Amino acid sequence: MLEIHNSLTGRKQAFQPIDPPRVGLYVCGMTVYDYCHLGHARAMVVFDMVVRYLRASGYQVRYVRNITDIDDKIIQRAASLGEPIEQLTRRFTEAMHADADALGCLRPDEEPRATAHMDAIIKMIEALIEKGHAYTAGGDVYFSVAAFDGYGALSGKRPGDLRAGARIESDEAKRDPADFVLWKAAKPDGPSWPSPWGDGRPGWHIECSAMSTRCLGNHFDIHGGGLDLQFPHHENEIAQSEAATGEHFVNYWMHNGHVRIDDEKMAKSLGNFTTVRDVLAAHDPESIRHFLLSSHYRSPLNYTADALDQARASMERLYLALRGGERDDQPGGHDKAYAERFYAAMDDDFNTPLALAVLFDLAREVNRAREAGESDRADGLAGELRRLGHMLGLLQGDAEGFLQGGSAEDPAEVARINALVAERDQARAQRDFARADAIRDQLIGEGIVLEDGTGGTRWRRGR
Repeated sequence: MLEIHNSLTGRKQAFQPIDPPRVGLYVCGMTVYDYCHLGHARAMVVFDMVVRYLRASGYQVRYVRNITDIDDKIIQRAASLGEPIEQLTRRFTEAMHADADALGCLRPDEEPRATAHMDAIIKMIEALIEKGHAYTAGGDVYFSVAAFDGYGALSGKRPGDLRAGARIESDEAKRDPADFVLWKAAKPDGPSWPSPWGDGRPGWHIECSAMSTRCLGNHFDIHGGGLDLQFPHHENEIAQSEAATGEHFVNYWMHNGHVRIDDEKMAKSLGNFTTVRDVLAAHDPESIRHFLLSSHYRSPLNYTADALDQARASMERLYLALRGGERDDQPGGHDKAYAERFYAAMDDDFNTPLALAVLFDLAREVNRAREAGESDRADGLAGELRRLGHMLGLLQGDAEGFLQGGSAEDPAEVARINALVAERDQARAQRDFARADAIRDQLIGEGIVLEDGTGGTRWRRGR
């Protein structure tokens, strides 16, 4: 049975959906004011992996990931570029989709935008005011943390701790330093929407509460996001959602760890981030995805060029096992042990490092079977390797194409190498060994590994 580490309880719990086999999953998405960095990519890939595995396990997952398309950072970036906000957010939303597609991520079933849900946001704020959990102050609306008894259950941060050493700025009208804004009064020339409290725009936290409950209901199964969102964003989501609806909000909270550079958190605010498109320009997408899944999703992940090179080498090992052929039918007998080990790893809070280890063991068994001349068994095992890899979003492509450089390889370059390999095969057949050796040396000098076999010569990129 699948167990998930629940950030709310701090322990693993057996996964029991509210309405099986249906599962509602909401993940906090991007604030679209710039290109995605590897920290964003990790969240994309981690929760894509979760969706793939849940669906492979028989669950009917409704996957919702929001887009924040109105925010202080968006307003500031649009102003600095002299670009309309709608144009800026559309441009970076398209860039985000391109990055996620390249990394093999499935599109969410629904991708709500904050600006398209103003009615739901306003209704939730109205409910909070009516129930005494929020108050107006000079055109702004604030959530009263003191009025919600359960505040701090997710993060362990209690209101008294938040008040210690805090002070209220002179331009703020909130009653308590721990209170947070639900609605901001409009500023001159700033974007705004009409509301019962005057023109303005929502605070960041209320957006996700309104969108998640509208898409999945007041009470749903899983809420996910990066560890940096646990406080205050997700803590505030719990408070405002449960205060507004009177219902339990989410059963399982999942948080992925940070991507770090030189053991420091990667973040735009720190200026040390690496964009997904920059990494894609230097490394193939599947190797990047492998890297992002190579550590347990809750652990920090340190980014280095060497780590990406190692991920490439690992993917080559898997694709080399697929290169000889594969069958879709399921292997029988003792070979089922690989699938059982894979499921056991994934059922243990999505332990992808252990699941990847099973894939490498299976790849070795494929190679042993081929070397022993057991072609049917090897092909069946290779089919199983492909099937299990798909649950992680890996082994999606053609083995030959990956080994010849992957999606980053120039088709004209592949054609040139293929022509040289064919010329070498012809020279060998004609016993022109001087020409064959010259071509071999040329290709080896270009980092090409040649593999001679009874069916001719195949090649792949060396490291």
